[in-house]
Amino acid sequence: MADNGLTCTSQYCNAGWSEILTHMSPYGYANFGIAFGLGLSVVGAAWGIWLTGSSLVGAAVKAPRIRSKNLISVIFCEATAIYGVIMAIILANKVKKPIDVDEEFGYDWDYLSFYYAGYGMFSSGLSVGLTNIASGVSVGIAGSSCAIGDAQDSSLFVKVLIVEIFASALGIFGIIVGIIQSNSCSFPIQAME
Repeated sequence: MADNGLTCTSQYCNAGWSEILTHMSPYGYANFGIAFGLGLSVVGAAWGIWLTGSSLVGAAVKAPRIRSKNLISVIFCEATAIYGVIMAIILANKVKKPIDVDEEFGYDWDYLSFYYAGYGMFSSGLSVGLTNIASGVSVGIAGSSCAIGDAQDSSLFVKVLIVEIFASALGIFGIIVGIIQSNSCSFPIQAME
């Protein structure tokens, strides 16, 4: 069979995603956790603001009085991004550079704690980010309903706002779970004795 130029025959080729993911540094996993926590939280906030903002602008054409009081929905959506920023700061402070290591870790290095910290921070950031996407979308949908309902009947504002507060609580639950997940994650900074 002829070589088509797409097959790697070098010793530096990887066998697939399983080899890439198992040979990735725990620092890489930790930083991806920070990035996913922050990035997905901002995506959730933007999505919620888009949902509630478009309905707010459209409903304000019929009832201009709703513009200022329905901005609380946009603030609730923005809170999900703030939760991601808080979690990113907490996780970034847990990443520590090892001392007294030249190029490679020795046999006396605490590899279990090293990988546990990386995987734990990755799962913590991912869970916070995914929870904040769900929170941002649910707050956006509830805020959209609040704006449209308030334009029709002003007595509905407080009733729908309570639903929106419960939707925003999803983000708070997510950051609490993320803090609990990352609580025992600490990178070892020196070899075991």
